[in-house]
Amino acid sequence: MKIAIIGTGNLGKSIAMGLLKQKAFTSLYLTKRNLDDLREFKKLNGVVVTENNLEAVQNSAIIIFAVQPRHFENILASTCEVLSERHCVISTITGFSIAKIEAIIGTGFPIFRVMPNTAIAVEKSMTCISANSIASPQIAKVEAVFKLLGHTVIIPENKMQAATVVCASGIAFWMRLIRASSQAAIQLGFDAKEAQDLAMFTCEGTASLLIANGNHPEEEIDKVTTPKGCTIAGLNAMENFGLSAALIQGMVTSFEKINSIKKEQI
Repeated sequence: MKIAIIGTGNLGKSIAMGLLKQKAFTSLYLTKRNLDDLREFKKLNGVVVTENNLEAVQNSAIIIFAVQPRHFENILASTCEVLSERHCVISTITGFSIAKIEAIIGTGFPIFRVMPNTAIAVEKSMTCISANSIASPQIAKVEAVFKLLGHTVIIPENKMQAATVVCASGIAFWMRLIRASSQAAIQLGFDAKEAQDLAMFTCEGTASLLIANGNHPEEEIDKVTTPKGCTIAGLNAMENFGLSAALIQGMVTSFEKINSIKKEQI
């Protein structure tokens, strides 16, 4: 597959790193205004680093736009002259609808909105995908790319804002929970490195259990809570201080914010 990433910032780099680890391309174009930020990619086989977005689009079939939202419209408009029906246009830009993309480049292109998260760099992304009607024959191809980089789910576009909060912002939420767990471990006597390892690998194991057996979290909680035990005492204390309520409210607040951003862009 011939792939271009237009705007190789933090997310674009993460996608590129995942594609490189999986050897998932025949050619990979990476564009950015400041090429010094991409110097680690310059000597890699099959990778072309360039400032020229048109060159990248012309020589690729799958075009992944990962630019900052305020630049997307102008960059998209500037590529119209070299876009054709052979291209799959993929946007990772928050709040920018398929209809708005079609208004800029036309309705004759397969257009996808894709929301990965930064765990794509280690092939562990939770990536949500939606598409316009003309893209139906291409969905399997685009999903196959992102399946190499983690788990995927096809969703209607009207759920993309919520998916962004749960999956993309969700990385930050889980990082904060891991950090809090690490801080507790330090207070309980572990050094910083030990504390982070304990928190990270316990988190990884927890998710792996649910993925492997498909159980509801409460089923697994029941397995480690005993009458009058330390686990239930800790859980009750956390709920008393509002752990679940705080997490839910934080995600709802993020959702409200992302919707306000979308309204400002319209």
